[in-house]
Amino acid sequence: MEYTKLGNSDLKVSRICMGCMGFGEAGKGQHSWTLDEEGSREIIKRGLELGVNFYDTAIAYQGGTSEQYLGRALKDFAKREDVVVATKFLPRSQEEIEAGVTGQRHITDMIDKSLANLGMDYVDLYICHMWDYQTPLYEIMEGLNDVVKAGKARYIGISNCFAWQLAKANALAEKEGFPKFVSVQGHYNLLFREEEREMAPYCREENIALTPYSALAGGRLSKQPGETSKRLAEDSFAKSKYQDSEEQDRQVIERVAELSKERGVSMTEISLAWLLKKTTSPVVGATKLRHIEGAVKAADLMLSDSETAYLEELYAPHKLVGVMAQNTAAVTQRKAGN
Repeated sequence: MEYTKLGNSDLKVSRICMGCMGFGEAGKGQHSWTLDEEGSREIIKRGLELGVNFYDTAIAYQGGTSEQYLGRALKDFAKREDVVVATKFLPRSQEEIEAGVTGQRHITDMIDKSLANLGMDYVDLYICHMWDYQTPLYEIMEGLNDVVKAGKARYIGISNCFAWQLAKANALAEKEGFPKFVSVQGHYNLLFREEEREMAPYCREENIALTPYSALAGGRLSKQPGETSKRLAEDSFAKSKYQDSEEQDRQVIERVAELSKERGVSMTEISLAWLLKKTTSPVVGATKLRHIEGAVKAADLMLSDSETAYLEELYAPHKLVGVMAQNTAAVTQRKAGN
């Protein structure tokens, strides 16, 4: 396994980050296809054996049970100082807003709950899960500053934001002497490359790490056209992100399949090898041992410039989907009933 620095931090992370959204008690959150604790532990242990030291979860994943499963597994299978643990917090709830809970208080409450779930004294990377239009930015950055000063997080990251939002937040942090975001976790893969417009070049300029989620497009980039899985069948949220571009995406997937056959490797390896050329450490979910084993193999696969161009040739602009499609003040206010 190859390791690298996470942006402007001192964190040394594996080129593959294990995404833990697929771990947790089914029915306690958004997903019905998640693994129980026994299955989750098996995959986490295998990841550690293969050199994966970077693990990403969130308090929102399956009612906090993803954090709990990960924390217990790492306690049993690894030394705390040998792993890099990231978790995420959601924006303030409408109930908190109405009760007058500040952004600072919200972040303190969230990190304390996550640390209790994980059974840890600190996380290495604390990530703002999405842009919060209903909380002053100063409160968020000051709250994150408080968390870092208290030793509950070493560094901070952000997910699901625009480049201008990241730039605005880090400018405020620099002005006030607060910690800056060292990483951004956005939606980026061979089927959805909108991060290349502004976010990727901005992050290159500022040495901010790209740790994209949906690295395999919910499994679409690891399977032959027409092939399915429990997640593909049951994950309605992921399905909604790709349903309007199925024909266009199919052509890209066919090229991944063609190149994987030529190279004698899996589609997972081809898709992730492409993404590894563009980013620091893709967040790769795994619900079977072969998923993490294939992801780790991708770190050793080099694509030529001509192969890369062949994979990219058919891409056409996509409209924003998923969480980023909701990243507007109007949508946020509408959800809150304003």
